[in-house]
Amino acid sequence: MTQLSGDCLCGNISYTCTEEAVMSGHCQCADCQKISGAGHISSLAIPRGSLTFKGEMAFHEKQAASGNMIKRGFCPQCGSHIYAENSGFPQFEFIRAGSLHDLENFKPSMVVYASSGASWDHMDPALPKFETMPKM
Repeated sequence: MTQLSGDCLCGNISYTCTEEAVMSGHCQCADCQKISGAGHISSLAIPRGSLTFKGEMAFHEKQAASGNMIKRGFCPQCGSHIYAENSGFPQFEFIRAGSLHDLENFKPSMVVYASSGASWDHMDPALPKFETMPKM
């Protein structure tokens, strides 16, 4: 098993994970575009309770287009988004792929909200694409 670990830009918040990612992918919804400042955000779903954090995160909550409440965790010092919870998937916690110490541990398996994707945000054509959030 590959141990997942990562941190924010300034190093104020770090994490380790005792379980492997259950799924991972890219989200092209409007909220993720705004958070990332790019065309999508890339995340890994981790079994709830398998993450250990050092440092204090700040949180922002917002209802998603799906109707689920999303709680996003970020570093209050550098602003890096590194964590999320989704009320529609209470069994998972999500970490942002860009926060991983080893980016090669991110293996995307899908693209969600592809209907919101910008024409210039090119995704791997081999990945399954979903217009919105698929039923899991």
